[in-house]
Amino acid sequence: MKAPRKFFEPLAIGAPAPLRELPVRLERMIHFIPPHVEKMRAKAAEIAAQVDVVLGNLEDAVPIDAKQAARDGFIAMAQATDFGATGLWARVNALNSPWIVDDLTRLVGEVGDKLDVLMIPKIEGDWDIHFVDQYLALLEARYGLKKPILIHAILETAQGVKNVGDIAASSPRLHGMSLGPADLAASRAMKTTRVGGGHPDYRVLADPSAAGGARIAAQQDPWHYTIARMVDACAANGIKAFYGPFGDFSDPEACEAQFRNAFLLGCAGAWTLHPSQIALAQKVFSPDPAEVGFAQKILAAMPDGSGAVMIDGKMQDDATWKQAKVLVDLARQVAAKDADMAKLYGLS
Repeated sequence: MKAPRKFFEPLAIGAPAPLRELPVRLERMIHFIPPHVEKMRAKAAEIAAQVDVVLGNLEDAVPIDAKQAARDGFIAMAQATDFGATGLWARVNALNSPWIVDDLTRLVGEVGDKLDVLMIPKIEGDWDIHFVDQYLALLEARYGLKKPILIHAILETAQGVKNVGDIAASSPRLHGMSLGPADLAASRAMKTTRVGGGHPDYRVLADPSAAGGARIAAQQDPWHYTIARMVDACAANGIKAFYGPFGDFSDPEACEAQFRNAFLLGCAGAWTLHPSQIALAQKVFSPDPAEVGFAQKILAAMPDGSGAVMIDGKMQDDATWKQAKVLVDLARQVAAKDADMAKLYGLS
């Protein structure tokens, strides 16, 4: 185990020092762009104005014969576009693939100064993060980068879920984690072809009634346990948790429900794969104005967070003060980017 005093030292001579705190950024939606598709690259600036994070996807959704085109396209898009306050991420290929070395080397070398986060798929343990951490430090030193590129891990194998705590604590370079439900379902041998969301056969059934009437059934969320484990691991290590993809673009209600479950459990945002999901993520991962208004009442009544008070017939104490602060702090981040939401929050 590395000594604590060594944890924040650069891993290569000349590499930038690791960050001690994550940058404070609003990341409600991570919007995926296929950079091998020219017409999608051409919309990068337009999309960047609508979302919190633009991600160029080089991995599974890209055909094998288009891998180099995707890498070239992402570099061209990054060089040509002013992303402003919008984050620029890339999802590279898996660590056991033949494309990963070129992905890391070229992205750091050619657009490393604009790249905020690299999303790494199929992370199985802290050893995967250590490899990427060391290799990025060497590349940052070679190309003279002044700030470290962060790592975002995708949790999409049973081994990764088993080791989620070790992954979350593996490096100061770690930005956060996303749930990858499709690959995780395959890894677990789950009997579903859905990408995220619930399943009509995953349900509980009420006990038979004495009168022999119809039994009530309720569909359950097969991802609840994994999301909660991921959120706990991330929160314990000061990094962010995210819901991943929701693949059924024809069912916005189910998508919104899944996003909201993740938000309530502690996720900071979700992936958006289709333009129709951007507004859903923006709505869900921005706290409700009524909730923010009540939270502001709690903070005003308990300025130092101590004691207990009654507000609207409900007891509030130090625990609810902390909950209120989470909501108001997030509302301030949203208000700084969205003038309309700032007015609704009373923060303009």
